[in-house]
Amino acid sequence: MARLRIIPRLDIKGPNLIKGIRLEGLRVVGDPSEFALRYYAEGADEIVFMDIVASLYQRNSLADIISRAADQIYIPITVGGGIRTLQDVNIMLRSGADKVAINTAAIARPELISEVSKRYGSQCMVLSVEAKRNGPGRWEAYTDNGREHTGLDAIDWIERAVALGAGEVLLTAVDQEGTRKGLDIELLKAVNARVSVPVIASGGFGPVEDLRRAADVGTSGIAIADALHWRRMTVQDIKQHARDQGLEVRS
Repeated sequence: MARLRIIPRLDIKGPNLIKGIRLEGLRVVGDPSEFALRYYAEGADEIVFMDIVASLYQRNSLADIISRAADQIYIPITVGGGIRTLQDVNIMLRSGADKVAINTAAIARPELISEVSKRYGSQCMVLSVEAKRNGPGRWEAYTDNGREHTGLDAIDWIERAVALGAGEVLLTAVDQEGTRKGLDIELLKAVNARVSVPVIASGGFGPVEDLRRAADVGTSGIAIADALHWRRMTVQDIKQHARDQGLEVRS
């Protein structure tokens, strides 16, 4: 079994780290750089920064935040939100990001996936998907922080995007996000059965048994926000729970 990555997720609005439930009802948590440094010190495997209003305002304001964090954090950093062009990707990478997560712009122009993958490598091109359940065993892909319908079947879209060059998938189950009720294991199983690239689960982590459940269906990493931001657990707590369940994690 592959090593399970524990990945703090920091959703950003303006200069602030925020957190909501199902991507709504946002509350300010604190300074994103301070939280990122804390998670790095606790042993995070990677960190994800997402500008959650960037697509709405058609800009990404994370360059300065990423630049400050990258000076002191020596693990992979993924940045998402409002990335629409190769120039945007270049700005994020020059600021210190290792990977970019793209949702809205990829759906609007799927060729962007291939362009990023060819220019910077598939490992840099992370497909960000916001999925909402719309029937038994069915999910629709959404954009703009879970606000806008696309009409796309989420699993079909992921399969297509991987064929275009996406090297990783950041999969947010919007129905679960911020609820602490557990990951959408059925969704993770369905996606992992269709693609061979790493899949990061996001949305709903709460029961520690989800670590094993997610790993058992092939999930590569778990992006965690609520449990870490409100200090219900530390990164090391989560890794110890994983070890207790027989999973391999980095110390």
